[in-house]
Amino acid sequence: MSNAKYRDASVGGCVSATAEHRPDGSLVLRSTEPLRWFPDRLTDALEQWAAEAPDRTLVARRGPDGQWIRISYAQMLQRAQAVGQALLDLGLSVDRPLAILSENDLEHFTLAMGAMWAGVPYAPVSSAYSLVSQDYGKLRHILGVVTPGLVFASDARFAKAIATVLPADVPVALTDGAAEAAADGPLAGRRVLGFNALLAAEPGAALAAAHAAVGPDTIAKFLFTSGSTKAPKGVVNTQRMVCANQQQVRQCMAFLAEEPPVLVDWLPWNHTFGGNHNIGITVYNGGTLYIDDGKPTPKGIAETLRNLREIAPTVYFNVPKGFEEIASAMDTDTVLRDSLFKRCKAFMFAGAGLAQAVWDKLDAHGEAAVGERLRMVTGLGMTETAPACMFAVGTDTRSGHIGLPVPGVEVKLVKDDSTGGKLEIRFKGPNVMPGYWRAPEQTADAFDDEGFYRTGDAGRLIDPDDIQKGVFFDGRTAEDFKLSTGTFVSVGPLRAKIIAAGDPLVQDAVITGINRDDVGAMLFPRPDECRKLAGLGDDVPLPEVLHHPVVRSRFQQLADRLWRDATGSASRVARLHVLAEPPSIDKGEVTDKGSINQRAVLQHRDALVQALYEGTAADPFLILPNKG
Repeated sequence: MSNAKYRDASVGGCVSATAEHRPDGSLVLRSTEPLRWFPDRLTDALEQWAAEAPDRTLVARRGPDGQWIRISYAQMLQRAQAVGQALLDLGLSVDRPLAILSENDLEHFTLAMGAMWAGVPYAPVSSAYSLVSQDYGKLRHILGVVTPGLVFASDARFAKAIATVLPADVPVALTDGAAEAAADGPLAGRRVLGFNALLAAEPGAALAAAHAAVGPDTIAKFLFTSGSTKAPKGVVNTQRMVCANQQQVRQCMAFLAEEPPVLVDWLPWNHTFGGNHNIGITVYNGGTLYIDDGKPTPKGIAETLRNLREIAPTVYFNVPKGFEEIASAMDTDTVLRDSLFKRCKAFMFAGAGLAQAVWDKLDAHGEAAVGERLRMVTGLGMTETAPACMFAVGTDTRSGHIGLPVPGVEVKLVKDDSTGGKLEIRFKGPNVMPGYWRAPEQTADAFDDEGFYRTGDAGRLIDPDDIQKGVFFDGRTAEDFKLSTGTFVSVGPLRAKIIAAGDPLVQDAVITGINRDDVGAMLFPRPDECRKLAGLGDDVPLPEVLHHPVVRSRFQQLADRLWRDATGSASRVARLHVLAEPPSIDKGEVTDKGSINQRAVLQHRDALVQALYEGTAADPFLILPNKG
C-alpha cells in the first residue's frame, strides 16, 4: 500500500485538529483550519454562475428519446424566478410551503431553486411513501406536519396517494400531460395546475421584495428523517446551514473549486446526501449534474452503467451497494472502467460501510485503467447537519474511518456508561439545524446543555496517542445491548462483520440476544443472489429458494465461519434465522433508502426472535453452527 500511486487531488480543511480534554472525560475536536466566507443564500451561487458561465449546463436528464435535456445556469435562473413568482401568487409561505412527492427530475430541480429564490420552504418527500406504502401512513404524517399550500408530483402514479391524504382545498401541480388526465380522473374536483403554468409567471415586485428578504436564517427546506425509530421528523434546513456546509465541503475537497465539478448522480433529493450535499456541490461550485435514473439494484444498475460510459464524472458519489455493482461490472466492461476513471478525482460513499473487498477491487480497476488509485472520501454527517461534519480525505483511509472535523464544526466525544463506555459523537456548528419543525420536545431532546447535537452514533480514536489519525465509527449507541451475563454487544461492528462474511447472499442482519445467553442474528437475504446460486428463476417463491440445498449449505458455512472466528461471547453468533419475508416500509422496518431499522424489526418480529431461541435444527429457517 505504501507504494501505491494515487491521483493528485487537492484536499484540506479536515486533515488536522486540536483536541481539548475536559475534566468530565469528554474530548472536543476542532479543525485547525478556520471556516472561510460563504454566501447568505444558495441562490447567490446560482446567480453568480448565471452571470459568469450562462451557457454552462447546470442540470441534465435523459428524455424519452435517450438524449440529454439540458438546462443552463442562465435558463435555470429565469425558471427559478418565474416559479418563485408563481409560488407567491399561490400564497405559499413558511406555514404553507411546497411539498414535492416525486423523484429527481428537471421539474423538481426547478421548483427547488424557485422556492429558495422566493424564500418559500419546500419539503421533498420520498416517492416510496406514495408509491410503495400501502397505508400512506408516513406520507399522511409528513403532509400533516408541513401543511403544504401546493403539492407537486411528476405524474398520475401519485394521484391515488394525493387524493387519499391531501385536503381537498390544497392545489396540485403535475407535468402538463399528467395534469390534464388527473383533473378528469383521480383528482377531479381539485385545483390541478400544469407545470408550464408555473413557468409562465412573470416575475414582479412581490418576488423582488421576497427575494431581498431571504437571509441566512430563512428556511430553505424541510428534510424528513427516515423515521427509523419513530415517525419521520422534519429537520429545518436554513440557508446558513446549506451554504456553510458547502464551504466546509469545498475546503475539505479543495479540488471541487479547481474545475467545475461534473456529477452523475441518482441519490434521492429527499435525503441530505443527494439533495443537500450533491446538489449543493453542483450549484456552489458552478458544476453540472447529470440526473441518473438508475438505482443500485441488479436491474436498476444498467441505466447507471449506461450513463457512466457516456459521462465521465470529476467526482463520484454512491452508496456501498452502488460501488459494489459498478466494481463488478468493470470486471468485464473496460469502456465503463476507462470512462469512470478518466478524470475522476475522488470517490465517496455514505449510508453504510463499504466492504474492504469492494474497496480493493476499485483500487485495482483504477490501476488498470489509469495507473493510479483514487482516494476514497468517507466521513460522518446526517440530515440534522446539512450533512457533512467529519471527513477522512487521506490516501490511508479505510472502511470505518470517519476522519476529523470540517472547519467550523466542533466534535464532542462523550463517554456513555449505559452503553459500556462508548463515546457518543456530538456536533455544534453553523451547519447544525435549529431544530425539528413543529416539534419542540423532540428539538429539546436532540441537544445537550452546551447546544451540541446528540447524534446517537459512537466513535473511538483510531490511535489515542495520535489525534491526527482521526476517529473510527463505532456503531449506534441506541442499538447496543447486554447479554444475560452483563456483556455488552456492539451491534454495528458485528452486523458489518456478518454482512461482509455473507456477501453476496446477505443484504442485512438484525442482531438478537437482549438479556439472553448468546447472540443470534436474523438475516435478510438477497433474493436475486440466492436464486442465482441455486440456478432458479424469478418465479420460484423465496421460501423454496432458501430451502434449496445449495443455498442452505452456503448459509451453514456462514454460521460455521461466524462461530469459528468469534473472539468472545459478544461476537459469537450462536444461531441464524434467514428471513423469507422482506422488510416492511409501512412497519418502519426499512427506510426508503434501504436502511434496516434494527429496533423495528425486533419489535414486529418478536415471535420469530422467540422461535430463534426456542427452535431446533428441524426448523427449516434456523441454522445452528457446527461447534466442533
